[in-house]
Amino acid sequence: MKNSSLGKSIVVLLIFATLTYCLDARLQTCQPSGSIRGIKPPPGQCNPENDSDCCKQGKMYTTYKCSPSVTGNTKAVLTLNSFQKGGDGGGPSECDNQYHSDDTPVVALSTGWYSGGDRCLNYITISANGRSVKAKVVDECDSTMGCDDEHDYQPPCPNNIVDASKAVWKALGIPEGDWGDYDITWSDA
Repeated sequence: MKNSSLGKSIVVLLIFATLTYCLDARLQTCQPSGSIRGIKPPPGQCNPENDSDCCKQGKMYTTYKCSPSVTGNTKAVLTLNSFQKGGDGGGPSECDNQYHSDDTPVVALSTGWYSGGDRCLNYITISANGRSVKAKVVDECDSTMGCDDEHDYQPPCPNNIVDASKAVWKALGIPEGDWGDYDITWSDA
């Protein structure tokens, strides 16, 4: 009888520990890691294509080393980026040192989701507007740095960004008038 009670107690304890762990994991958030002070870009050094922001002199910008946890249905904000040479994405993509046509479904992910390049050249599935599209991860939307030449004098990305080519926006059927910031979900493909 004692063994039976002990066994039940252990099972109850394990279930409680598992539930507590799962709740803690869901409640974890990504906190800011710091901030940087904006500087005024030199003339012609910040490309405002696709409504990209340029850093403002003296403005403080929040930085992140993390992103929210990835699930099968991760909430994010879709932003518009040109990965073409001369586009607002700046230099070649981090994953393959290449430029990519606006007609190709490619994305950059916020620093935490980019995960040091672990998702490079892998596909993610993006869902919005009743549609889904697969897009290749080719770059990082840097959440830790910005307001310098390397980042085209643009502020650091928020920690929940999927920065996408025009091809992604078109595949999702989002009207051009709504392009810019759009609530989506995504998952690893």
